[in-house]
Parts: sequence; structure tokens; C-alpha cells
Amino acid sequence: MRNIVFAIILLLIAIVGYLIYHNISQYLAATTNPDEEIGQRQPMQPVKQIKSGDRLYMRLLKAEDKFELWFSSEGKPYELYKTYVICTYSGGLGPKKKEGDRKSPEGFYSTHKGMLNPNSQYHLSFNIGFPNAYDKAHGYTGSFLMVHGGCASIGCYAMTDPVITEIYGLVEQAIDGGQKTIPIHIFPFAMTPQKMNQYKDSADFNFWQSLKPAYDYFEQHHQVPVIEVKNKRYAVRAG
Repeated sequence: MRNIVFAIILLLIAIVGYLIYHNISQYLAATTNPDEEIGQRQPMQPVKQIKSGDRLYMRLLKAEDKFELWFSSEGKPYELYKTYVICTYSGGLGPKKKEGDRKSPEGFYSTHKGMLNPNSQYHLSFNIGFPNAYDKAHGYTGSFLMVHGGCASIGCYAMTDPVITEIYGLVEQAIDGGQKTIPIHIFPFAMTPQKMNQYKDSADFNFWQSLKPAYDYFEQHHQVPVIEVKNKRYAVRAG
């Protein structure tokens, strides 16, 4: 009798052990790191090829978590290469105004060869050039505002390591192919009439109205407009 009880106890222990192992295995299989999760969230898109000599344009839409990479071949209108998911940015909507406010900038920026950092603590990164002429005219301060890898931000745009590897490589290729500066236009959201109406009561609405002409111009022509600063406001003209 004692042997039977002992055998039953061993069987119950084995069954419980199997159930615990099975549940843990399922949990681990369903758990991914942030880079893998963001990679899975990237939308399926048609495969296009950016060649050496093609020009790049980056457009970020904060509220939609979208990083759009556009390219132009031989002066033709820009085509959308790919839309990436922004892993994270900080400070919500609205422009960056001072060092330490942890806001991710909005406005018209650009990067060039001297702003690329292949040895970044965030895998790879490139500086967007904040503060620009508009920011300086308004006394805004800040430094080292980047697009980089990883998924943490104190004012930068974090894209995860796999995504920044692809973007960084294409930026290097464009620069090596002759593009001296690559424009980076950062909007709070897709500036459609519906979205503008949705945010019309925001304290930043007047600023956002100054960004809209550039958004509209690119939407209409698929060409990057020339951005200037006049009387402390952005001025947009045909590129």
C-alpha cells in the first residue's frame, strides 16, 4: 500500500512539473524584446530600391508614430520608400523650447555627414540640427537631438536598432552619392483639415499653422519645399 501511495505522489509531481514547464515555455515563446516587437509592428510595404545618387527626404508624424522615408531619382517627384514605426519620442506634441524640457522637436531640420555618429551609445545615430534658425530666433535651446536606435528617449526619436541600421545605411549612401544635406521635417500629426480642426484649441496651434504650408506643398507636388525664416516665422517657397 505504501508503494502505491508513493507512486501516486511521484506521478502527481511529474504532472505538476510538466504543466509548469509547458506554461513557462508558452510565456517565453510569446515574449519578445522591444526591437523584435517593433519589427513585427512595421507595416508590410512594397519593396522598392534606393540607388546611390538618389536623394532622401524624411517626414515624421508624431501623433501617428510614423517615420516616413522618401526618395527621388534623377529629379523626379519623391516616392515613399517605407514607413517605419517610431518606437518612442518624449514630451508629447508641441515644439521643443529649452534645454532639459525633454521635448522632441517639431519643425524643419536636416542632417549631413558631420552629424552622423556610428559609435553612438544608442547603436547608431544622426543629429537633426536643433536648434535651427527659427528656434534660435525664438531663443529656444537644446543640443544633441538625434534619431537613434534603442527604444528610450529624452528628446530624441528612438527607432530601435534594426530600423536605425537600415535608415542610417541609406543616409550614408545618399551622402556618399552626393546629397550634402538630407531634410528632416517633423510635424505633430498629418496636417489634414480634419486634424487641424481636432487640435484647433491647442496652445501650439499658431505654431502648427506655420508648419502646414510645407506639409501641403509636399502633399501636392511630392517635392521638398525651400524653408526660410522671416520675421521669426517659417516661410515656404517652391523647391
